[in-house]
Amino acid sequence: MKKFIPVVLAVMISLIITVITSGANQSQNPEQVRIQAELDGAVFKQEVLRVYSQPQMVTKIYEANRLIGVMSDSQIVDSVLSKTYQDIYATDFPNSKIGLGEDIYTTVELSYFEYSNVDDLIVDYLKEKDLFSVEVFKIEFSNGAVIYVKDLVEFEKAKELYLLNFIAKSTYDDIKNNRSIPELTTYGSRDTGINVLESTSITKGLASRSKILKNQNEIIYFLSYGYGTEIKTYTVVPFDTVDGVGYKTGLSAQQLITINNQKLKSADQLLEPGLELNVTYFNSPISVVVTRERLTKEVVYPPRTKYVADPSIREGISKVVTREVDGSKNVKYKETFVNGVLIKGEIISESIIKQPVQEVVAYGTKVIPGIGSGKFRWPVNNPSISCGWFCYSGHRAIDIQNRYDRYGTIYAADRGIITKRAYTGVGGYYVIIDHNNGYKTYYGHMATPGYFPEGVAVEKGEAIGRIGMTGRTTGPHVHFQVWQGGTLINPCRVLGC
Repeated sequence: MKKFIPVVLAVMISLIITVITSGANQSQNPEQVRIQAELDGAVFKQEVLRVYSQPQMVTKIYEANRLIGVMSDSQIVDSVLSKTYQDIYATDFPNSKIGLGEDIYTTVELSYFEYSNVDDLIVDYLKEKDLFSVEVFKIEFSNGAVIYVKDLVEFEKAKELYLLNFIAKSTYDDIKNNRSIPELTTYGSRDTGINVLESTSITKGLASRSKILKNQNEIIYFLSYGYGTEIKTYTVVPFDTVDGVGYKTGLSAQQLITINNQKLKSADQLLEPGLELNVTYFNSPISVVVTRERLTKEVVYPPRTKYVADPSIREGISKVVTREVDGSKNVKYKETFVNGVLIKGEIISESIIKQPVQEVVAYGTKVIPGIGSGKFRWPVNNPSISCGWFCYSGHRAIDIQNRYDRYGTIYAADRGIITKRAYTGVGGYYVIIDHNNGYKTYYGHMATPGYFPEGVAVEKGEAIGRIGMTGRTTGPHVHFQVWQGGTLINPCRVLGC
């Protein structure tokens, strides 16, 4: 390609000379028209003062493809860069290269025209708009995110501090130094691994001062929220709790604690009215993956009640031969979190520590359906309470999630009759079961209408619907209420939370 440039340039010059010399009676030649059109669109207005008999070298400077102006002195840009570096950048960026901004470029070309001098205006323009770049470290993530940092050591420190939002420092140090992590010997959890999904490449690159992350705080902010995330805050009011603030803002208590770790230490912390909390969860351009083992004790429910005909018992009368007893088991899960949000849980091992006992009921001819046992089971498996009794004013229920199946099955907490299957703007699709023993239970925010119509008898543990988020809610859960003798009671009294 380069070997054709002299030929093309010679042809262009010949054409220009021909046009200039042949059109004595014309006021402007086509080349002047083209040049004047470019000058008319420039930042600074310039005129063609005269036409040379021989072409001269000129320097043009552009911003995002728009001409700023034609320089009379081609060396002035270099002198401006040198002086600007000494005046502004040398202290903060010693021994670094300086150049024009990323949208600024210059061209050097032959021209037969002399232009009016706007060198001073161009220099002032570059300075006022700070259209300069300095050489720093350019960090490119494999997902396309790019940042410029002054100091790689500061970047690594900031990255480590950001990772500590998701893992304890002692565990992080063990993993970093390839030390073994203590095994779980009691119920609880331990972090077993941490890594960033995105790889990085580090090179040198020119960037404007405004795009350079100069300290740890600026780097941590980028790692937390990227570019352009609007930070939302919440001001604590009287009687607020950590759970309640999370419920109002769509966050879990642990997420609130993580992003406000300088102000919040636990979910039980008393909140001072007027305290301002960050309620913008991480919107990070990178993905921090933490693996965690959790050992927990879980209920093993007995098989459904076994009914045994007993001709010695009068029809309609029944008695419990063997009472139901829940069993228990130790279950170890491997949980995977991405940027602090649980995305997967899988069972590593489980062992029965107490066998359940099946309830056996003797009846005259049949068990009377619809009469509850008075002993309740959780309405979902893997239960986790996201908002407890009175977690905010007027919340006379508990909100229950399935830790590992956000839209899993909802079960009848005890035998009874479906007395209501309906929809409201607040509760969404809901079902009410009358257990005909003084208790009633309510299941709200179902994904779809309940599985059974009103009047149908259901067994304890029978699937009656699916977890959803219909009505007024910030996430999938079951709004679970219990009435005893017509009075709402804390469901934990019968569930044993």
